[in-house]
Amino acid sequence: MRIALINENSQAAKNSIIYGALKNVADEKGFEVVNYGMYTADDEAQLTYVQNGILAATLLNSGAADFVVTGCGTGEGAMLALNSFPGVICGHVETPLDAYTFAQINDGNAIAIPFALGFGWGGDLNLQYIFEKLWSEPSGGGYPKERKEPEQRNKKILDQVRKTAYRPLADILKELDPSLVKGAYAGEHFDEYFFRDAKDEELKALVRELK
Repeated sequence: MRIALINENSQAAKNSIIYGALKNVADEKGFEVVNYGMYTADDEAQLTYVQNGILAATLLNSGAADFVVTGCGTGEGAMLALNSFPGVICGHVETPLDAYTFAQINDGNAIAIPFALGFGWGGDLNLQYIFEKLWSEPSGGGYPKERKEPEQRNKKILDQVRKTAYRPLADILKELDPSLVKGAYAGEHFDEYFFRDAKDEELKALVRELK
């Protein structure tokens, strides 16, 4: 599994802490972590949490990433931004229990973490515990386990509702403010990582056009 890490501008200074905790767990699981930044608060390319949503949706829908870890000060804005796009199911995760139940019950492909609210002493350890519980078992296994079948059935219903409710990502990207989209793709290593890893050639071509 390839996991993308995205930080918006208010919490960019924590990127190395988040990346370290995430990579510790990913390495044990045999997962790959791709750090899309922001890397520091002073990065030339400044991402807002809304642009996190654009970037995350592009990575997930193109196949450049299988999972996205992101957040903001409270985690709420990033979660709402990501869930505004097709192909993304993002949970708001504050604790290891949140991470476990989201993975097992909701079987999503992204999480938004509050990197300021409640992030005090031991914050780095809480992050590592979150990532450990997030991938402690295969996703979608149900919790409690006797609820597996109805929860998997509900997830299929949700997927169908979202498929009906959302337009194709390409159509959305074309109608957004061009400067907003360009800013989402302006990260220092975006071109290197995205065009290397993305599998959807039509979406890759559109991204080249919109950049």
